[in-house]
Amino acid sequence: MLNDEQLLRYNRQILLPSWDIAAQTRLADASVLVVGLGGLGCPLAQQLVIAGVGRLVLVDFDTVELSNLQRQMLHHDADIGRYKVESARDSLLALRSDVVIETLPQRVDEALLQELLHSVDAVADCCDNFATRELINRCAWQAGKPVISAAAIAWQGQLAVFDATQPQSACYRCLYPESDDAALTCSDNGVMATTVAVMGSWQAQEVLKVLTGTGQTLCGQLLLWDGMVNEVRRVRTPKDPACPVCSIERVGKA
Repeated sequence: MLNDEQLLRYNRQILLPSWDIAAQTRLADASVLVVGLGGLGCPLAQQLVIAGVGRLVLVDFDTVELSNLQRQMLHHDADIGRYKVESARDSLLALRSDVVIETLPQRVDEALLQELLHSVDAVADCCDNFATRELINRCAWQAGKPVISAAAIAWQGQLAVFDATQPQSACYRCLYPESDDAALTCSDNGVMATTVAVMGSWQAQEVLKVLTGTGQTLCGQLLLWDGMVNEVRRVRTPKDPACPVCSIERVGKA
C-alpha cells in the first residue's frame, strides 16, 4: 500500500493510462540486482530509484577514477578513490531517502550470484566483459530470474531482455555462443557520455516494464542504436535449441 507521500511523489506516473497505483505498488515492493556501477549502471540506478523501485543491490569491485566522471553521473570529484557502490549509494539516497540500498564492493562470482538471486526480482547487467555477462546469464537462468542487459561503446549501444520466465525467450548464450573478451572496450576505443546515458535509461525502462508487467518488453529482440545518426534497429533473437544454458533439453535435465 502506498502512503500519501508516495502517491504525491509518483503522481505523474500513476496518471498514465498504462500505469496505475497497482503498478506503482509492485515497483515499491520490487528488488533489483545491479551489476556494475559505471557508465550504464549509474543512469540505470538513478532512473530506477526516482521511478520508485523499493530495493537495489549494487555490486561492483571498482573504485572511482577521474576518467569515470565524464559519464558516470552518480560519482563526483570528492568520490575519487572510493568504491563505486558506496559513492552511488550516497548519491541515490540523496535523491530518495526511503530506498533500500545494499552495497557489495567485490567481484561477482557464482557463489555470490546464487546467494543474491534468491532475494531479487530482476538483474540489470551493466558490466563490461563477456565472462561476467555469461556468468550472470547462467546463474539467472538457473534461478528463473530475468536479465536486462545493455552495452555501449563509442556512439553505439545495444539492449536486450533475457527472461527465464518466458519459455520462448533466448538467453545471452543463444545470442553470443562464443565469448571474446578481446572485443572493443571503452578504455581503448572511447565512449560518449550521451551513449551510456541513453542506453542506461532505456535499460531502466525495460526493467520497469519487466517488474510491473507493463507494456511489451524487448524479450526476443535485440535493440541496436547508432547515436551518430540516431538510428534504431531491432533484430529478432530466436532461442537456440542446442543452447547449453537455456535449451529445453538442458533445462529439463537440470
